[in-house]
Amino acid sequence: MTAITPEKLRDELHRAADAVAGITATFSEEDIKAPSELPGWTRGHVLAHICGIASAMARQLEYAARGESIELYDGGFEGRTRAIEMAAGHSLAEHRSDLEASLERALTAFDALDESGWSKPISYRGGVVFDGGLALWRELVIHATDLGTGRGPETWSRPFCEHLFDFLSARVPDGQRFVLQPLGLPDQGIGTGGHSTVISGMITDIAAWLAGRTPTLGSLRATAAADGVDLPELLPWPAGVPVNN
Repeated sequence: MTAITPEKLRDELHRAADAVAGITATFSEEDIKAPSELPGWTRGHVLAHICGIASAMARQLEYAARGESIELYDGGFEGRTRAIEMAAGHSLAEHRSDLEASLERALTAFDALDESGWSKPISYRGGVVFDGGLALWRELVIHATDLGTGRGPETWSRPFCEHLFDFLSARVPDGQRFVLQPLGLPDQGIGTGGHSTVISGMITDIAAWLAGRTPTLGSLRATAAADGVDLPELLPWPAGVPVNN
């Protein structure tokens, strides 16, 4: 597995932010009102969510630098949802302005970190700043795909896919173990149960399936005891914000 260091993560955050900004720069007023790849959400909803998580993660770092802690979103999950709904219908100019400001705030906070800063505690998942960086990376890369402009999971890098394998191991149901076999790469097992299913295909297709997105290369295959089977059901995405507050 490709190791992600703080330095590499910082570079990946800039790369992912540039991708989202570049996509948004091509949108028209009608484009942001169009459906995204997420059921029930327009592209405006996705952009509002990206702005929200970028600002929220920046705030985590700003408080951590002072030795303080604060919840990810004001008002928890309900506050997050309200903010998205309020901002989803903004004009194109407002979306671009909000996106530029929130991404700049987040990247500035990560760029300012020294070596010790990455290990400072934050409230998000009871983790540290490095965990927050990984979360923002996931949000930017996956939601760039969700904007539905043709930048699908086939564009996800190997380090990103391997990170998803690790993070999304929480979606493996109890009693099951998945043996992931990305084409041309080492196998990786996730889950600790006794019932084993082999998931083979291109690394991006496996990662997309684990992330609840549509694989784009058509390479996925599941087998159990050498027989072809349906792809297993997955547990929900591991939530970073409590649903009930």
